[in-house]
Amino acid sequence: MSATVFSLLPPVVAIALALFTKEVYMSLTIGILVGAFLFVGAQPVIAVQTVISIMGAKIGGNVNILVFLVFLGIVVALITKSGASKAYGDWAAKAICTKRGALFATIFLGVFIFVDDYFNCLTVGTVMRPVTDKFKITRAKLAYIIDATAAPVCIIAPVSSWAAAVGSSLPEDSGIDGFNLFLHTIPFNLYAILTLLFMIVIVVRNDDFSSMKKYEQRVAQCGSEEIVGGETMDIAGRGKVIDLIAPILVLILFCVAGMMYTGGILDGVGVVEAFANCDAALSLALGSFFTLVFIFVFYLSRRVLHYSEFCESLTIGAKSMVPAIMILSLAWTLSGICSEDYLNIGGFVSSLVQGSAMVGVLMPAVMFVVAAGLAFSTGTSWGTFGILIPIALAVIGSGDVDSLTITTSAILAGAVCGDHVSPISDTTILASAGAQCNHIYHVSTQIPYVACVAGCCVLGYLADGITGNGYIGTVLSIGLLIVLVAVLNSRQKAENKGAECAEGTSAQNPQNP
Repeated sequence: MSATVFSLLPPVVAIALALFTKEVYMSLTIGILVGAFLFVGAQPVIAVQTVISIMGAKIGGNVNILVFLVFLGIVVALITKSGASKAYGDWAAKAICTKRGALFATIFLGVFIFVDDYFNCLTVGTVMRPVTDKFKITRAKLAYIIDATAAPVCIIAPVSSWAAAVGSSLPEDSGIDGFNLFLHTIPFNLYAILTLLFMIVIVVRNDDFSSMKKYEQRVAQCGSEEIVGGETMDIAGRGKVIDLIAPILVLILFCVAGMMYTGGILDGVGVVEAFANCDAALSLALGSFFTLVFIFVFYLSRRVLHYSEFCESLTIGAKSMVPAIMILSLAWTLSGICSEDYLNIGGFVSSLVQGSAMVGVLMPAVMFVVAAGLAFSTGTSWGTFGILIPIALAVIGSGDVDSLTITTSAILAGAVCGDHVSPISDTTILASAGAQCNHIYHVSTQIPYVACVAGCCVLGYLADGITGNGYIGTVLSIGLLIVLVAVLNSRQKAENKGAECAEGTSAQNPQNP
């Protein structure tokens, strides 16, 4: 189908409805149907048939991810049922003495699990929820920390599934080593670097602003927070801290081993090449399955759980992942209706980019904005890589390595930025699931944080384009972020002082109307 501006309509409708109504399932469904009717015209039966066909293809192509989610949900249920989560929470409450310490522990774990963003989102949430709950950290704040240490960390980790995605985005006849190009983009990936710095600053300040601050104040006033996913279960009470730590470590080990196995490590390839060629989804499914086998032996042999309790946890864990699976399936279908075979949103964006005179100082900044918009609309950063990196190569050429490196880093940064904040992104959905947070609350509370970082990135990439030096843009954007945080601190102090003055006046004049 020829690409037109109307290809943007389905994701725009879905995202706008989701943010306005707070009903993500229906919003995604309406967006999908809008896309189907745009494609087939006023033919309701064929439109529905098209939607079902796309959904079936997308679910079939991503079935290993769904299997992984189910298995991981069961792992979480087993750890909870055994009492290991409670034991870990009790231990962490003693070992971690402050709210700031709990947040830093969450960040550290998120950075440590860098091999895959899906694995990161659900594992960090599983391990840290008992700890953050102890210190009354909201699920929305936990979801932001999880989301900010998922894709932004993977995109600057050489040994990850993302490195392979970037390398495969280059045409085979380009003559450029995709993995080597990826390595050179790491110092210039401003969104990933600034997101990690911004997150650390927020934790050090021990205060929030904008939507997150309002949300936390509302939760504090209500005294409770909506928790999504997870079924209440009786805790067996025999589990210890080791019954949480051992399964998580085994899960990490098996998933990494699975990546090397599917990448051909047994066929004699090197570790880096194995990671680059791995089937990440299949690897995660294999790793989580063998982790369940380990838990079965580990728990039952030590009588942490009885056989009947183990079996009961299987259905509870699977059901806990139903909300995430539903949203993912709908998001994949929406992405499918916007794909090249249907509305071709990528083709429309490509025609805009290739038809504009961007060679020169504006190239990195414009590519960042275009990548962010495309990833936000489609919910996929990997698809954004595949569309824009070949365009950058065609416009710049393979001879100007420095410009290509900076522009590619801008594409990667923009793709992660759009993916980070998009309500229909896989990682955003899984961050909500990992934190057991209402999905729309997670999206709405992190938008201002993403916007602050994205603004600094645009100016940084403008500096890159003007100077032709990526390091100047990196230093400038970090400086801008520091200034932005200082301004936010000043405004916060002014607001607090104003509130104190208002309270003092009210106390002195209690009968004033």
